[in-house]
This record gives sequence, structure tokens and C-alpha cells, in this order.
Amino acid sequence: MINRRLRVVLAEDSVVLRDGMVELLGARGCEVVATAGTAPGLLAAVVEHRPDVAVVDIRMPPTQTDEGIRAAVEIRARTPEVGIVVFSQHVETTWASRLLADGAAGIGYLLKERVARTSEFVDALYRVADGGTALDPEIVTQLMRGGQRSRVDTLTPREREVLELMAQGHSNRSIAALLVVSERAVEKHVAAVFTKFGLRATDTDNRRVKAVLTYLAENGSRSAITDASAARR
Repeated sequence: MINRRLRVVLAEDSVVLRDGMVELLGARGCEVVATAGTAPGLLAAVVEHRPDVAVVDIRMPPTQTDEGIRAAVEIRARTPEVGIVVFSQHVETTWASRLLADGAAGIGYLLKERVARTSEFVDALYRVADGGTALDPEIVTQLMRGGQRSRVDTLTPREREVLELMAQGHSNRSIAALLVVSERAVEKHVAAVFTKFGLRATDTDNRRVKAVLTYLAENGSRSAITDASAARR
């Protein structure tokens, strides 16, 4: 149960949408400590307020391309303790891969339509602020479709389903309910993914994160490299 007031910095250049989100978050028990309409304003607000989470639109002035994602990556490097939730109108797998390149703990990537689902959106903010992950199902699907993935090709269809649901932030219990199987069956599929990805248990490494989120980041990075190579030709 949520029992604390989440401190949020919000970056969105549309005044109407920004004001609406401030009202929405306030009604749900969050405190928007600062808002910004530009990437530099966002960076300054994060440094000043050190929020629990920064909510960032990918497209911001002046070019309306990738200013937001660049700022998010910089926040990640400067203040890794600050959770980051970026949102976009469309699926942008190359930009998602940039944000996930160093791991996905404390990261969220949602489509704007998800923001309208208030409860889901606020739950995602709390999950990210606590070091979890909130990836839009469509983002996960697009990341998993692109590029060559020899490791994923070794998985069974059921293991792929489990992998995708893990990437969306579902627990084993939640996956079991969604797939209508036992939790023990899910545990076996997860163990199979670990084995096929060559991930050994250690005291410090989170194999769940490595098996799914780091893998998705690496896969997205390969796609980004391919795109960059094509652009140079």
C-alpha cells in the first residue's frame, strides 16, 4: 500500500497538458515540486529539488525531437538515485534503447495514452521511484521484434511470453495469473531463461534484471547501431 507522498519533477512543453498532469498527480497524492518546459529547465529542477522521480516528455523544444530523452540520460548519469519516467506519443525503440543502455532499474517508458489511465500511471511512478521498472507493453514488444537475437531464439514460445511479462514489470505471481498457470511453472520458465542466457546466481547480481531488462537494452542498442550505420551510407 502506498503510504508516502511522491515528489515529482514534471517536464512537458505543452502548458495545457502540463497543468493537467500537475492536477492529476496532486489528486493522487503526489507532490509536483517543479515543472519545466525545456530540457535545461528540467536538468536544473532535478539538481535543485532531487525528486523521487522525473517525468519527462521525449520531444521538447527547440527541435521537438530527442531533447527530453537526452536530458533523461543525463539525469541518469548525474543523479542515478532519481527515478525517470519518459513518455512519448509513439513507440521510439532507438530512444528507448538509449535510456535502457545502462540497465533498467528505476526507469519507466510509457506511451502517452497510458498517462490517461491514472491509476496505472501513478502506480508506475511509485514502482520506478522504488527502483523498479515500468515499460509499456508496446515498447517491450517492439524491442523484442527488432534485430538479431540468438539468445531469444533459443527460448520456447512460453518462455518468450514469460520474458516479455517480466520485462513489463510483472512478478512471478502476476505472470502465473495472466497465463493461467501455476507459480511453480513460471519459476521453471524463469530458471530456463536464466540458464539459456548463461546467468549464474550471485549474492549481488539481480538475474531477473540482467535476463530481461539489460538484454532488452543490448538488443535495442544493436538496433540503434544498425540505424546509425545505415544513416552514414
